[in-house]
Amino acid sequence: MRPPPWPEVPHLVKDWISDAGDLRQVDELMITEALAELHARFERIHPFLDGNGRAGRLVLDLLLVRLGYPPAIIYKGSPSRYLAALRRADDGDTGPLGEFPARAVLDNLYKFVVPAVAGPARLVPLPALSTDLLSANALRVAATRCRLKAAKSADGSWRSSRTWVD
Repeated sequence: MRPPPWPEVPHLVKDWISDAGDLRQVDELMITEALAELHARFERIHPFLDGNGRAGRLVLDLLLVRLGYPPAIIYKGSPSRYLAALRRADDGDTGPLGEFPARAVLDNLYKFVVPAVAGPARLVPLPALSTDLLSANALRVAATRCRLKAAKSADGSWRSSRTWVD
């Protein structure tokens, strides 16, 4: 049996798996930072010849789901920001990288979960009603110009319903 091509990889992976298992003990307010640090470490280990980025993002989704959060869909449209955040995490600043899954989880909640739970007539935040053809910003502009029936909530965000948007 031949030794692995990178002798340190099995040790790094074992440590990573152990730390991933300890995520449940992390304070909920620090979970995005912990996830970002784990994600950056996985990418630094680079365990595969190809597909490390995709595998890392899938592992990130698995960790999120196991912690009770929805998966974070990080779209292809922001690779430069994502790579810059990974580089900053390599330098010890995990904040920007932690922002990626946090925003993606919120976006998914607004896009998929809130509208499904609320139904077509309930008032929901405008990002929950956005589509590929109609952005949340376009809906906000329509609401401020009284072209969309909407209500401003106490926190200053606009809410409307799928029925009113349609």
